Amino acid sequence: MATSRVVQLGGRWSELTRTSGVDRLHCGPVCSIPVSLHRPEHVAWSNTFACQNESLKPLAKRTKAGKNAARQGARAQVSRTKVTDAAKAAKDLKETIKASEEKLETLQGDDAAVADLESETARIEREIDSLKQENAKLRVKVTGEAGPMAAPSVMPPPGEGQEIYKQDPFLEPYRDHLEYRYGQYKKWRGEIEKYEGGLEAFSRGYEKLGFTRSGKGITYREWAPGAKWASLIGDFNNWNTNADVMTKNEFGVFEITLPDNADGSPAIPHGSRVKIHMDTPSGWKDSIPAWIKFAVQAPGEIPYNGIYYDPPEEELYKFKHGKPARPNSLRIYEAHVGMSSIEPKINSYAEFRDDVLPRIKALGYNAVQLMAIQEHAYYGSFGYHVTNFFAVSSRCGTPDDLKSLIDRAHELGIVVLMDVVHSHASNNVLDGLNQFDGTDSHYFHSGARGYHWMWDSRLFNYGNWEVMRFLLSNLRWWLEEYQFDGFRFDGVTSMMYTHHGLQMSFTGNYGEYFGLTTDVDAMVYLMLANDMMHGLYPNTITIAEDVSGMPTVAVPVPEGGVGFDYRLQMAVADKWIEVLGERDEDWDMGNIVHTLTNRRHQEKCVAYAESHDQALVGDKTIAFWLMDKDMYDFMALDGPSTPTIDRGIALHKMIRLITMSLGGEGYLNFMGNEFGHPEWIDFPRSDTYDTKGKFIPGNGSSYHLCRRRFDLADATYLRYKGLNDFDSAMNKLEEKYGFMTSRHQYISRKDEGDKLIVFERGDLVFVFNFHYSSSFTDYRVGCLKPGTYKIVLDSDLKEFGGFARLDPSAEFHTSEGWHDNRPHSFQVYTPSRTVVVYAPV
Repeated sequence: MATSRVVQLGGRWSELTRTSGVDRLHCGPVCSIPVSLHRPEHVAWSNTFACQNESLKPLAKRTKAGKNAARQGARAQVSRTKVTDAAKAAKDLKETIKASEEKLETLQGDDAAVADLESETARIEREIDSLKQENAKLRVKVTGEAGPMAAPSVMPPPGEGQEIYKQDPFLEPYRDHLEYRYGQYKKWRGEIEKYEGGLEAFSRGYEKLGFTRSGKGITYREWAPGAKWASLIGDFNNWNTNADVMTKNEFGVFEITLPDNADGSPAIPHGSRVKIHMDTPSGWKDSIPAWIKFAVQAPGEIPYNGIYYDPPEEELYKFKHGKPARPNSLRIYEAHVGMSSIEPKINSYAEFRDDVLPRIKALGYNAVQLMAIQEHAYYGSFGYHVTNFFAVSSRCGTPDDLKSLIDRAHELGIVVLMDVVHSHASNNVLDGLNQFDGTDSHYFHSGARGYHWMWDSRLFNYGNWEVMRFLLSNLRWWLEEYQFDGFRFDGVTSMMYTHHGLQMSFTGNYGEYFGLTTDVDAMVYLMLANDMMHGLYPNTITIAEDVSGMPTVAVPVPEGGVGFDYRLQMAVADKWIEVLGERDEDWDMGNIVHTLTNRRHQEKCVAYAESHDQALVGDKTIAFWLMDKDMYDFMALDGPSTPTIDRGIALHKMIRLITMSLGGEGYLNFMGNEFGHPEWIDFPRSDTYDTKGKFIPGNGSSYHLCRRRFDLADATYLRYKGLNDFDSAMNKLEEKYGFMTSRHQYISRKDEGDKLIVFERGDLVFVFNFHYSSSFTDYRVGCLKPGTYKIVLDSDLKEFGGFARLDPSAEFHTSEGWHDNRPHSFQVYTPSRTVVVYAPV
């Protein structure tokens, strides 16, 4: 949810390597919290509970997996040997990379030698990635099943947070602010360690709060300090408000234990409705439990109902496939499960698993980013007004259906990221967290600070101990229970500043980032979140949706950063919308290149030409900006084309590839945009009125524009297929050459007259001709490496909707002598509105 524009400057960061450890179990004594901590509610109460039987279930599962592995005999032994061999090979290759990096220091100034070494290093890194994939598959063979996520590592101690000043000297004037921020982070780490047993134990709040099972029965606990009295109600007790009264402790936690029935069955049947009934300062109210794992909307009802979800063991989905290795370069397919059907309906997790995941794999993406997973009462919010943070969206199926989807993605070698919303929450009182205990300041700030006027939603109080537990545990729940591989954090800009980025135009001045408008509590939460995830599960991927360009966002926490692996390069999409509003002859090559490359050095970025934001009603996708109404009549291959269609198809391919190849270290595409999906997204809406009584027309609650027409891309008689095939080709080019993460990048030409952009990334030479009419013969392009080059991708191929003006088998031989500040060059024919990529033979 972008609110401003970004200018990114200076700074750099380096990789952090952590070692894996073993799981540990904390059973602390009863603790008290000193008043000096200045927080109204503290929860050392969690340490007062004895370890219950369910704590041993992961150990039992691992024991069972070990027995299964033993039964496999000789076949398992062979697999173990392969695992060891693959691990040893990966270790040897890492040592080779280390030696190469040391050699690199001695070669500075020798461009050709440096490029050769960088190319070899990139090749080895891709080989390591392949070995990791093989290793993960072999480990599944050893155990016979994937089982739960591997035991978490032991949390490493906090670092000193000093590396950021070496990486970016411009941070030095803001040292006081940054030291205070890091000091607050270390203080939280210390207090959590002292009173909760550390982040590992603190982030398992779902094992204590909400509904838990033990040998005694079902225990339900809820933090609701503002409530004076509470009882658990539901189908199980005929909604009798006096049948199961809860007790409240001094920390504001209500609790009740319901013993199993005489026949051993649980007191609350699986699938039955539950709520908490409370006497609050604002009156009596019934709420869905805050830690509920499933919620549904009954036909004809508006508020949701909490569902006690605890299927019998034999009905639970068991993960069969291990997690894929973390990709070296990230190619993300952003998807919304509900609107992923060809038909005008809400799609299911099972249909997405069977129909869409194979499509994503075939296109060459190695990650899928799932939107709208957390339960949200309003479908049209795109999943950003979350009501139940631990519950999967029931519109698309059950928790076990989602697990099956994720497991299938892992089988295909695709990592699964979740679009997590911790920046705000739904304003709903009946089925959300708002005024849960009858007060305005329960999970959120009170008054204006707790309300986002543009989003009409509530804002978390990140400085509250219980809110911190809730949010950290929420992340870990999705990682452990569903085996997500990471998160794209929505609305990070809104979190980091008290002005939420609203009505701000960030210029890149460091004073805009480090001052009184910075929400240090939110910054510390993000640091602790990244620290917890990367500390316990080092392969977790985190991405920040930050439009402000705040320095250190994508720097590891021990070095003084916020800890994200990537930030979204959000300025690029805005730039393309701006450019598409201009005449072709006015396109500024230098300005386009500047926007694509204007990012903080060594803070990795995920670039995109367009995301879901640009596809919503009221905006236009790039395809619609380019081709507009002509898309309705001239996309058939056996019919006439128009200059608008020819121009649109050519530029659509070029915009996507130049964004991928220059814009960052990762790339994102929203589903359907790979083939130029026509029209826009419009969620089903009824007629309504705004707060001032103004009539707002709906769309008849239609799903017609809330789906994805994948059938258009599959139709061999339509031009959409060419765009789809080009998307696959550029992904597979990146997979083969790894150019997004190559250290070698050199832009040799930005020609405003010829409208040409020429650059090297890795071993490849990219030639973009944006000229609207001129093609150039014998055009000389500079390169670093001498020798023979060949075409490895040509946007003008007939199969991509082009005019086939080049010979794909042609070879290009370099000449000695400097050209465009490159030591070698070769001559090419560059047709208008094409991109051609060359690689050394």
